[in-house]
Amino acid sequence: MTLVGELRDRFGVEPVLRVIGVAVSTYYGWLAQAANPSPRRREDADLAVEIAEIHDVSGGTYGSPRVHAMLRRQGRHVGRKRVQRLMRDQGLQGAFLRKKWRIPSTRSNPKATPVPDLVNRQFTAAAPNRLWVADATRIPCGEGVFWLAAVRDVFPTASWAGAAPTAVTPT
Repeated sequence: MTLVGELRDRFGVEPVLRVIGVAVSTYYGWLAQAANPSPRRREDADLAVEIAEIHDVSGGTYGSPRVHAMLRRQGRHVGRKRVQRLMRDQGLQGAFLRKKWRIPSTRSNPKATPVPDLVNRQFTAAAPNRLWVADATRIPCGEGVFWLAAVRDVFPTASWAGAAPTAVTPT
């Protein structure tokens, strides 16, 4: 009601309220509420500070379900929808993926010759170091592309996994 506060010295309270379509009793009710908030509003203000603090500590990633869970762990039993409302009033929301992210599959070259199947799809070995299988996947990340390779002996003993060099050309 800052508009009424600015214009009341020039025009008076009642004419300004009549123009904006607000009852006089409603205006004075708002003033009384602002001067002496109810216990619930005071508690909401305190809770809003706690919610903002939890949200900041999470790096802005926690949404209302996680913030609600953290409050419960801290011994503060409040309603889930109350947490949602207070977060919405403060403009807080958790992080979310805007687009479904997935690792892109390999685009095969139709002109390339197919790799021969040397084991005829029989992935069993009688002894260690007789048959190894491998796979690599390209994972885009913030600093470029990360290649992850996994190599495994088919005989059930050991596996190896690690990062591959960045200059890998998949076949």
